[in-house]
Amino acid sequence: MAQPNQLTLHLETYVDVTRSPAQQAECVKAVALSLEQDSLSLDELVREMEMYLTTTDNVVRGRGILMLAEILNYLKAKPLDNAVVHTLLEFFTDKLEDWRALRGALVGCLALMRRKDTAGVVTATAAEAVAKSFVQTLSVQSLAQTERKLSFELLECLLLQYSGAITTMGDILVHATCEAIDGEKDPQCLLVAFHIIELLAQLFPSSSGPVASNASDLFDNIGCYFPLHFTHKKDDEAGITREDLSRGLLLAFSSTPFFEPYAIPLLLEKLSSSLPVAKVDSLKCLKDCAMKYGVSRMKKHYGVLWPAIKAAFFSSTGTHLSFALESLTSPGIEMDEIHREAVNLLQWLLKQDISFLSFVVDDIDINTVFDTISRYSQYKEMPDTNKREVLVTSQILSVAAKASVQSCNIIFGTFFFRLMGTLGISDKTTTGNLVHNKNSPVSIRLYHGGLYLCVELLSASKDHILGFEECSSTPGCLQESWCSLVRSFAVSLIRVFTSAVCSSNDCVEDVYLGVKGLLTMGTFLGDASPVSRSEFENILMTLTSFITAKSGKTILWELALKALVCIGSFINRYHEHDKAISYMSIVVENLVSLSCSSHCGLSYPMILEATSEVCSTAPKHVEKMVQGLEEALCSSLSEFFVNGNFKSIEKCSQLLECFTNKLLPRLAEIDGLEKILVHFAMSIWNQIETSGVCSDFCGREFVEAAMTTMRQVVGSDLVESQNIIIQKAYNVISSTKLPAMESIPLTLVALEGLQRDLSTRDELLLSLLASVIIAASPSASIPDVKSLVHLFLVSFLKGYIPAAQALGSMVNKLGSVSGGTNVSSDCSFEKVCDIIFHTAFASGKKMSSDGSGGIICGSETNLSQLCLGFCGSLDLQTRAITGIAWIGKGLLMRGDKRVNEIALVLVECLKSTNCPGKVLHPAAMKHAADAFFIIMSDSEVCLNRKLHAVIRPLYKQRFFSITVPILESLIKNSQSPPSRTMFCVALAHVISNVPVAVILDNTKKLHPMILEGLSVLSHDSVDKVTLYSLLLVLSGTLTDIKGKESAEDNAHKIIECLVKLTSYPHLMIVRETAVQCLVALLELPHRRIYPFRREVLQAVSKALDDPKRRVRQEAIRCRQAWASITSTSDLHGS
Repeated sequence: MAQPNQLTLHLETYVDVTRSPAQQAECVKAVALSLEQDSLSLDELVREMEMYLTTTDNVVRGRGILMLAEILNYLKAKPLDNAVVHTLLEFFTDKLEDWRALRGALVGCLALMRRKDTAGVVTATAAEAVAKSFVQTLSVQSLAQTERKLSFELLECLLLQYSGAITTMGDILVHATCEAIDGEKDPQCLLVAFHIIELLAQLFPSSSGPVASNASDLFDNIGCYFPLHFTHKKDDEAGITREDLSRGLLLAFSSTPFFEPYAIPLLLEKLSSSLPVAKVDSLKCLKDCAMKYGVSRMKKHYGVLWPAIKAAFFSSTGTHLSFALESLTSPGIEMDEIHREAVNLLQWLLKQDISFLSFVVDDIDINTVFDTISRYSQYKEMPDTNKREVLVTSQILSVAAKASVQSCNIIFGTFFFRLMGTLGISDKTTTGNLVHNKNSPVSIRLYHGGLYLCVELLSASKDHILGFEECSSTPGCLQESWCSLVRSFAVSLIRVFTSAVCSSNDCVEDVYLGVKGLLTMGTFLGDASPVSRSEFENILMTLTSFITAKSGKTILWELALKALVCIGSFINRYHEHDKAISYMSIVVENLVSLSCSSHCGLSYPMILEATSEVCSTAPKHVEKMVQGLEEALCSSLSEFFVNGNFKSIEKCSQLLECFTNKLLPRLAEIDGLEKILVHFAMSIWNQIETSGVCSDFCGREFVEAAMTTMRQVVGSDLVESQNIIIQKAYNVISSTKLPAMESIPLTLVALEGLQRDLSTRDELLLSLLASVIIAASPSASIPDVKSLVHLFLVSFLKGYIPAAQALGSMVNKLGSVSGGTNVSSDCSFEKVCDIIFHTAFASGKKMSSDGSGGIICGSETNLSQLCLGFCGSLDLQTRAITGIAWIGKGLLMRGDKRVNEIALVLVECLKSTNCPGKVLHPAAMKHAADAFFIIMSDSEVCLNRKLHAVIRPLYKQRFFSITVPILESLIKNSQSPPSRTMFCVALAHVISNVPVAVILDNTKKLHPMILEGLSVLSHDSVDKVTLYSLLLVLSGTLTDIKGKESAEDNAHKIIECLVKLTSYPHLMIVRETAVQCLVALLELPHRRIYPFRREVLQAVSKALDDPKRRVRQEAIRCRQAWASITSTSDLHGS
């Protein structure tokens, strides 16, 4: 049992009004926990609290009763004896009369009445007693907000959980509710009050009950809140929003049909309000009331309701109709919330009662639109008033047609023939009736309004076929009158829409509607479609002819392509087998054949765009296009290699780009992906293998496209498929006598003589081979590694960078996984490194090891000597530096320590005079500095996850920790300006590409180096991109807590550097970022930045005249911010 003195301490703390709410809450929890654990009984607690519950001290008594109530609130799930519950509830019920203890009494009643269904629940008799006490003693609106909310919650609880016990209270309960709600303004209280009205309506549904007899009074109490004017802040503690209150009020309005005589007139009145929110709430509430009140009560309001709905359509509909591509599958008009709610209300009324449709079809304004629609033949001729009338009419009729099949039949029966008359495909008989004239020619003048209404009606009817398909009642749909009408006019309608396109005279609006009409006719679903297969095929042929016509990329071409794509997607989505066959033969095969043809009026990029867009609609279409592109590619390659047709090679580039960018992402959806990819890659190799020698030409674009395609194809394959492609590539290379393979190893003289001697075919072969190796998995099998390493080594020394990337990929992946790369036993990873780093080009011999048998990679290796300028050729030196950078990148990513020696070689290359005493050319130094970017940056073309690179964790951090201290020391001690600049460039590349977390952990050390780098690199424009990347690093440190600590110590240097960069002339974004950094510095302590305000304001004032608007805008913001700290300083001074 809890110690008495401890319990007393809790009680004293709680009743002490000077204690904090947190302390008092802890006391309640502590006592409740003792009761939960049975270390304290409820009887003992009540005996101990007797003094606090019965004292004449109003404050202590109120606090004591509230504490007991809150303790019981914690015990809702704890079983209690029925007698105990009954006694406690009697106590709290009696205390409802004690206004000084009212809060505790309400909390106590609620705690007991909300108990779980375990032993010790409140009886019906006790609940009735609580209700009677509530009605007799409480004047809710005279209470404070907290007590009012508790009172409403108590009444809500009685209605929810004890409705049977209080039913007999009838009128008394309703009157008490009216009195309690009257004048309430608090959102929390109102939310509960609205729910109470809803519960009362459920409790007394009878027409002779108290709600029916007091409906007027009840509605008066809630009607005054409509529409809600909500002024509370969004960060209200209770989290009550206007939407919550509006929904609660709506449910109260629609809770009982007895509110109909009062609610509907009020809602119709508010619907005419100029406030948009009032219109939206009225429309929402009208729909809900229509659902709950029923047809019999709503019918008397139809005469007023229809004009109000129509007015809502007119007020929410503009005059702008979009004719953009994206609008081809939508109404093309902007819909605000008023419009959407008006649509929802009208649709529900029509679904609920078809008789409401008579107001629509008999409406004078709608019928006038049909009578006057032929006044304007083109959209641009129509006044805004007429445009709005046509748009509103189309929306109303579309909603009506969608509401139900019966409604659709009536709309089509009333208006469709009249529309056909406007389009010139129906005539009047002698009796005045309209009939279909199948032989009449399409009118030369097609009226835009008629076209638009026709298209919208057809679109609205399509949903009914989908419903019939789902119900498997296709014959029923075909028998519907609207479907029969469309079927009988289908041929004529297709002619009309085609004519609208062909005779548009550059009228974009008619072209748009014509194509949209054909699209609509082509997307009726399944066997229930009113459009026959022959008519559907006619639509496909018409749209395809628009695409293949000898014209430029016109709006018609784009619309027709969009329509065909929509039809293809529709067929694939709904599995339309017969239509899929037609689509394949008419559209897909036709366009694929054009992409394979060398004779076509369209530009080849347009053919490929159209074909790829159309074929992306289904996996079978993608597969068909891949086959077509493969055939076209082989044909074009053959034409180039055999006949030297340079246009064919340009076509090949476009084919490969289309395959890579448009089709390859979709191939993942196709079964047999591996087979397709391998076949495509093998076709390229086979074609090149069988081709002869061709004349050289500038085909860099094609080679790049071929490399990209081969990389992505091999990278997407499984290992088994990669092995097939790798073996094929090796066989083709082996059968080709490349100059680089004829004499390996080479002397330096021979190597220089091999420069720029690759034919177009040889360059293509080497490019594709490099791409295959770059994309191969570490588990793939690479044959004759030794020869390939020699080939790539010689090739990159000739300036061929993909060969260096391939070598980097080989050293990264070779033998990196257990059971991985299957290579010949005489060429392990160590031997590959030996070939790369120890081949002696001068003598054609291998250099010996250091005597210990280990392989050393350093300044004494022959490749290192080339980097350091021993060869005497600048070209060979720069190529060697670039090549060793890619090799170093591969080693670094796999975690090999040889990269440390490569880094040292590159550092030596940054010195104007290196350790061996060689004077380096500035170009070689620049290549060495940029080599650090190659090593540290993320590459898109090799050594990334997509291309299966081996990536050890934290590899960038390791290189950072090795190189930064070396470069820092060299920058401090360098006496040569060129070397100092190159050291800064190299450091900038390392810092800019390391993860941000590393920078933030080392800001104190890095800030001086970053500032030094920015100062050195700002002298000219050569390294402006590097300068910007380094400035971004500085910017990132200024917005982080760790960075700010270091920035505070270096504030004067940072400000001085940034002030200079605000006028950097070579790159606008550098100036903009520098000004933004000056703003970020304002987060530093005032004493650190205030001394420099004058310099900053002077620099920013000059930036106000910057030729670039973005810089001027940032300068304005910066000047205002820095100027404000002046006044702050003055205030501190005073």
